[in-house]
Amino acid sequence: MKCGIVIYLSKALQDEINSLRKRYDPEYALIKPHITLKTRFDIDDNLLLHLIDELNEITKDTKPFDINIKKVSTFQPVSNKIYFKIEPNESLETLHAKLYEGILPKEKFSTFVPHITIAQDLNTDEFADIYTMLSMKDYNYTDKIDSLQITYELDDGTWDIYKNFNFGG
Repeated sequence: MKCGIVIYLSKALQDEINSLRKRYDPEYALIKPHITLKTRFDIDDNLLLHLIDELNEITKDTKPFDINIKKVSTFQPVSNKIYFKIEPNESLETLHAKLYEGILPKEKFSTFVPHITIAQDLNTDEFADIYTMLSMKDYNYTDKIDSLQITYELDDGTWDIYKNFNFGG
């Protein structure tokens, strides 16, 4: 099974972000706005059971925390992806690090850049126009993070929740 570990946002913030994503992100219909903690990986049923046990342990000791978003950023020149940048957050960094101490596949991004994608797969001109427009706006979003999710990819490319893990048990 192809899985990922993400943090889904509150419905109110998802709605706000989706107002942009539906125009600029071709993957809008495939997955809800999220913060990726562990990008897609293959896992068999036996290892998945161990992963669930591990995530239960990690999340029972994790306290809910707030994230803040104040600006858009980009992965340019690597890609024409535009995202909401999550302000530096020790709780989120710690949670991410814990996911790589156990049985999860160890390959990970060279640097963890907590973000929420709002536009991708843009040509150069679209990217420049959209990024310029979005970067001139003021943003001030706060969201309470109190859970993480294992997601899995369906045959049609959409992602759904396999299991939710609430923080603090």
